[in-house]
Amino acid sequence: MEAPNNESFRDSIGTMTSEGKRAWVYPKKPNGKLYEYRKITSYVLLAFLFAAPFIKVQGNQFLMFNVLERRFNIFGFPFWPQDFYLFVLSMIIGVVFITLFTVAFGRVFCGWVCPQTIFMEMVFRRIEYWIEGDRNKQRRLDNQEWNSEKIRKRSLKWFIFLVISFLIANIFLAYLIGSDKLLQYIGESPFNHLSTLIPLIIFTGVFYFVFAWFREQVCIIACPYGRLQSVLLDNKSIVVAYDHKRGEGENGRKKFRKNEDRQALGHGDCIDCLQCVHVCPTGIDIRNGTQLECVNCTACIDECDHIMESINLPKGLIRYASEDEIEKKQKFKLTARMKGYIAVLTILIGVFTGLLLLRNEVEATVLRLPGQLYERKGENVISNIFTYKLVNKTVKEIEHVNFKLRTFKGDIKLVSASDNFKVPKQGIAEGTLFIEINQSELSGDKNKLTIDVYSDDELIETTSVNFLGPRSYN
Repeated sequence: MEAPNNESFRDSIGTMTSEGKRAWVYPKKPNGKLYEYRKITSYVLLAFLFAAPFIKVQGNQFLMFNVLERRFNIFGFPFWPQDFYLFVLSMIIGVVFITLFTVAFGRVFCGWVCPQTIFMEMVFRRIEYWIEGDRNKQRRLDNQEWNSEKIRKRSLKWFIFLVISFLIANIFLAYLIGSDKLLQYIGESPFNHLSTLIPLIIFTGVFYFVFAWFREQVCIIACPYGRLQSVLLDNKSIVVAYDHKRGEGENGRKKFRKNEDRQALGHGDCIDCLQCVHVCPTGIDIRNGTQLECVNCTACIDECDHIMESINLPKGLIRYASEDEIEKKQKFKLTARMKGYIAVLTILIGVFTGLLLLRNEVEATVLRLPGQLYERKGENVISNIFTYKLVNKTVKEIEHVNFKLRTFKGDIKLVSASDNFKVPKQGIAEGTLFIEINQSELSGDKNKLTIDVYSDDELIETTSVNFLGPRSYN
């Protein structure tokens, strides 16, 4: 793979030929200190990804995003439709955090944390290296005819890819519908749950397509984050960067020759070996500068450090650095923009924490029955009819529920409610109730009532309603 032309590299992408056809990327197998750190990070995150749906916190799934039923669990905290504002706020916090991180450290998230990169580079690519060999062996296998060796290797690889894609789809499903329901479906006939089986097959096909064929195109073409970074980055952002001052020198890069005084000849430390290009999973030349295709995976850093070490030159020709550090030798410091993002993030986290602490585990809503006014019962008793809804966000059933008026003397009568009125765990109880108050207690045609909801003698929620009565003409 030739290094892109310095003057035209931004007019094309490394995974496309001049005829507009797909240029398959055969990255060299990475090796080095940062790659080992990435492996540890990736496998810890993979273990978390696969375990999170099956971890329970006080009976709640640790992470669940049940869009169909509008139920979400985040770190064991259940969020219902009534808590949607908290969910939205948490998403905003996530966006601001990623924005701040990108402004400071570029696309590090993509190379170290993004599930697409982790699965592609640490699972599927490593299986490919194991079955087909390194870069040159893969190219030879791709170009040779379909003999027994090629059929055997490709069939084994594709089968393993399909199995892993099916496993990922099941984990993805556990986040959507809940791990308990998924395990229940696994123990039963799949044809009893076609509405779940069909999406499972579709997701398996999508994951297989992405990791077996589409691959790095997700990061280059489909992912909007790559475009976002071009807006967020500046000369002070820390990115995977080529030190062009040191690498080019006065007379540019030059192939390495023993016993040659490169400094006297005016050549930089880059020996134009193209190893940083060969190891890149998105097929770019990092020496051309920051590019949206770069996912900051650090493979080029490890490879360049190895080359520099082998020819007795200092490491760090490609490293984490800002443009200002390379050009002006300025160390990283917080800019006004970063401080602004930190301030916004701090405020959002504070607001979110406060709202989370004020959030009730039981939520009560009492509303007037539409179209109904008040009703007289006897000479002095005024009655209003309401509907109520109790949402139990906990994993425990709430028993002996009753309603009491706080500021007025009167009676609350539930329609068709048993003596032991219960709200099911993670469920809803709905019904109708009458509130009856003596007219002498009322101060006009509209009175605001405070209703306390008790479980036995424990106050679990408070709500308020407007109670209608006869208009006073005094």
